Amino acid sequence: MTHSYRQPGVVLTDRRFTVPLDHDRPGGETIELYAREVVASDKAHQDLPWLLYLQGGPGFGADRSVGRPGWLGRALKEYRVLLLDQRGTGHSTPANRQTLPLRGGPAEQAGYLTHFRADAIVRDCEAIRAEVTGGTPWTVLGQSFGGFCVTSYLSLAPEGLATAVITGGLPALDAHADDVYRAAFPRIERKVTAHYARYPQDAERARRIADHLLHHDVVLPGGYRLTVEAFQSLGIVLGTGDGTHRLHHLLENAFVRTPQGSTLSDAFLEQAQAMLSYARHPLYALIHESIYGQDARPTDWSAERVRAEFPQFDAAKALAGDEPLLFTGESIHPWMFECDPALRPLRETADLLAARTDWTPLYDPARLAANEVPVVAAVYHDDMYVDTAHSLRTARTIRGLRTWITDEFEHDGIRTGGPRVLDRLLALVRDEA
Repeated sequence: MTHSYRQPGVVLTDRRFTVPLDHDRPGGETIELYAREVVASDKAHQDLPWLLYLQGGPGFGADRSVGRPGWLGRALKEYRVLLLDQRGTGHSTPANRQTLPLRGGPAEQAGYLTHFRADAIVRDCEAIRAEVTGGTPWTVLGQSFGGFCVTSYLSLAPEGLATAVITGGLPALDAHADDVYRAAFPRIERKVTAHYARYPQDAERARRIADHLLHHDVVLPGGYRLTVEAFQSLGIVLGTGDGTHRLHHLLENAFVRTPQGSTLSDAFLEQAQAMLSYARHPLYALIHESIYGQDARPTDWSAERVRAEFPQFDAAKALAGDEPLLFTGESIHPWMFECDPALRPLRETADLLAARTDWTPLYDPARLAANEVPVVAAVYHDDMYVDTAHSLRTARTIRGLRTWITDEFEHDGIRTGGPRVLDRLLALVRDEA
């Protein structure tokens, strides 16, 4: 059943689909997918080509916007858009601390979650395409992890694609998670250095907060235990267009005077809770490292192990000397499953995923080398989340792919510069076609 309704300038339709949990067992268990169809009000009855949007993540549902802002407004000039909540996210069958116990214990939960990677998402897209487009290939726009999914799409089912557009999401085809994080920590350090250059007063503020956390047990309003490592992880925002400003605004009012002395303010704690909690996207923490699993080697809490190779990120050592406290970025660590109430019940499940040794390939280099789908990718210079060198190496592997390399935007350029970014990419791919 579908339901249509209106927002300013658009007609929205809620769509639901039933797909196999395991596409290799089409007669087995099923899950539900949700997607929101969006079309410009003045084009609602026109026969338009389809654009499927795959959100970044993993673990995030599609954008919830009002009207036709940013890149969506540009897309609606010529497409009917489908915003898909990838399996386990948004309104699709959820996977979180509340629902996963329905599967059984940690072993059953981990086995279930092996079906939530890019290859399964691509097969979901192909399963619903016939119903949505009548079998006609569609244009797919993939942001960040959505771009990883598009690369898998080009590998597994290119016949379903009319055009492929990737923004900040060209993955390394054969890198282990260790390779990804060894490249990531130096980039993160550069972003932190740039932040302190912009806001030099934040260096002392960050040290003061970290020192307080080393000597006090701080619990956020939602029950999250704010350790020094958790505080450092707030640096994940530094890879976004406005992230450095958001972090500065958080730090500038961290402390308040009370009759008992100076302490962290309620406002700071509330904001930190919203930024740190995985309650809205637990899949991000659970399967993040598995998106790099493609062989018999376990991911084995890669970010945690690799971080030890970069002692400059050790907060205690930084505070003992004169070095600045370094924030961290897009990495998942075992301690998160102790600090975050949304993740605590899932620690053993996460351990089992980290130990898994039977990951299957997500990309087909030979098929990509013979690619015939028009494809273009925005590659952001010094992207904090996706290594630029890895992306460019992959770009050279995919036949016919055209890149737009820019330092005008950070990783979320499709959000901050949406119409211009999408306009540039569509023009580029059509010029190639």
